[in-house]
Amino acid sequence: MTEQAAEPADAAAGEEFVIELLDRAVAGMGGQSRSGQHEMARQVARAIDTGDHLLVQAGTGTGKSLAYLIPLIAHSLESDKPTLVSTATLALQTQIVGRDLPRLLKNITPALDRPVKVALVKGRSNYVCRHKLEGGFPSEEPSEGQLFSLGEDTSVPHFAAAMGGPSSQLGKEVVRLREWAEKTATGDRDELLPGVTDRAWRQVSVTSMECLGAQKCPLAAECFSELARHDAADADVVVTNHAMLAVSAFEGLAVLPEYDVVVVDEAHELQDRVTGAVSGQLSVAMVHVAASGARKHTGITVDALNNAAANLELALVGVPGGLLPNGLNAEQLDCVDQLREACRAALSDSKGDSNNAADGGRQLARSRLLVILELCERLLAARENREVVWFSRNSTFDPQQGYSAPDDTQPALINIAPLSVAGRLREGLFEGHTVVLTSATLAIGSAFEPAAGGLGLLGEGAPSWTGVDVGSPFDYPKQGILYVAGHLPKPGRGMSPEALDELETLIRASGGGALCLFSSRRAAEDAAEALRPRLDVSVLCQGDSTMTALVKQFADEPDTCLFGTMSLWQGVDVPGGSCRLVVIDRIPFPRPDDPLMTARSRAVAQAGGNGFMSVSATHAAIRLAQGAGRLIRSTDDKGVVAVLDSRLSTERYGGFLRAALPPFWPTTDRKIAVAALERLAGAQS
Repeated sequence: MTEQAAEPADAAAGEEFVIELLDRAVAGMGGQSRSGQHEMARQVARAIDTGDHLLVQAGTGTGKSLAYLIPLIAHSLESDKPTLVSTATLALQTQIVGRDLPRLLKNITPALDRPVKVALVKGRSNYVCRHKLEGGFPSEEPSEGQLFSLGEDTSVPHFAAAMGGPSSQLGKEVVRLREWAEKTATGDRDELLPGVTDRAWRQVSVTSMECLGAQKCPLAAECFSELARHDAADADVVVTNHAMLAVSAFEGLAVLPEYDVVVVDEAHELQDRVTGAVSGQLSVAMVHVAASGARKHTGITVDALNNAAANLELALVGVPGGLLPNGLNAEQLDCVDQLREACRAALSDSKGDSNNAADGGRQLARSRLLVILELCERLLAARENREVVWFSRNSTFDPQQGYSAPDDTQPALINIAPLSVAGRLREGLFEGHTVVLTSATLAIGSAFEPAAGGLGLLGEGAPSWTGVDVGSPFDYPKQGILYVAGHLPKPGRGMSPEALDELETLIRASGGGALCLFSSRRAAEDAAEALRPRLDVSVLCQGDSTMTALVKQFADEPDTCLFGTMSLWQGVDVPGGSCRLVVIDRIPFPRPDDPLMTARSRAVAQAGGNGFMSVSATHAAIRLAQGAGRLIRSTDDKGVVAVLDSRLSTERYGGFLRAALPPFWPTTDRKIAVAALERLAGAQS
């Protein structure tokens, strides 16, 4: 047999081995593998063998985790490099490491040549810093740390931190953290139950730039973060998140081990997560905090820094929030240039000597100066590097209204983000690696191009890729109805009385069991407040308790309703009768004043394309599909997805948006939707 003929035969044998492992794993877990799962496993194995990139849409219930983990494991046993799995959320990361992989390996290890080593890698700030616990870093006000988050992973929101709290509560949390740190084997924040606020966690952790590094830190040998990285270097499969993948691709930093294959799960989130990880924000307050720290911990003179901050503050007085199409003006650029030079001088003056190498205070001060210096350099080169610049202001929490709103009295913040991450992803992620991107919502209709374009897979010089939809095991037309309330007025500010009446009618028909998804926190809270007196079922609202507790109560109580925002659009998995109605208040277009989306739309239009369809409509389609996907989570589920935005049926772009949704049975007749919900409520009782 010739060498050319042997390669396809070897590839086919590899695919069959993968399928054998898949069937063994599924059977061992008491299930039965499906055709879509087989097809996905074959496609992933084929992509790894050929080196071509793969976009694979796998509907809810496909079992995509097993379908990509098994080909990865099979490849890792033959490769001298680990394979990588990247997720958008820490929740999925934890699920894969804590549930999926242990169950899988328990069933397939007897069929493998050797055991498989798995490692988990997160950003440094997710681990306790032993040196900080021992007093190696100075204590700081929580607000100071929040100004210098340094792009660390923030995919898990901590609403309680924004609410503040008494110092005694903070002290109790820190005491509990210190006690836990003496017992934990990993130092991983997610293993601490119950969790603590960001304010408390900042007292025992450092960011990547604040870290002294393995060469200088006296406790490097015991460092939880370093130990996790050592485990990753020796692992077969490494699980990480999109923020870490972004740092590796954009900064070229060795935060991940060298790898040859990566599966990007929740791939519909990759562009936004990468953009968020490499965005920056500069404020006058940051400069004052950095100057104060430099003076206190390094003893240098900081007059130049304070003068630069004062000049920048004057240049920002009265500036309106929003996009700056041409970047900063001449006066503002001069101030940023002055600040850059002051930072350079301060960094030079604060170097210290080798005898004080483990000085945490000096490192903390210098890391803050370095952050400001890098932001200044980005702002000065924004136009030539095609970065987007805009002004914003912090929000203020109003305890009477119960939500935060932008406060025009707050100082202006200068924001910067890449206009596009496509080019950098092409260079840093797709070159030199085989990449598999997967999600339940990756294509619009049968088209993968909208997703591929934002990730650098279209245009001149783009690498080759294949898009595959392996379907879903669910019979959507029989299991679900898509009801669009086409008679309602076009949505405006707030929820209209007609929409509230419609929502009440639907919830009454279903007898509860409704997951209601809103475009804003305020809309969810206002709707909950308005409907609680009008309904005889319990209405939970995001913010009433932790997200985990709310979802558990919603799942345990079949007649309870849950109102919430974007974190519920993607994070709720409640199979069964507890979720028989999903309501979406409006099409989730990006905010019309979103500077980055506006800039991207304009760039598409200037290049001759349709900015609205390429950016806003594509964004909305994927998120609409994510929201609608909360309804059918198992083959036994039945229910109604109700969209209270008439534009989905009346506007020309409605067909584009509907193409992204599961193929539910469609109707605009409220009587049909109400009758179906009443039947489901009767069956539930």
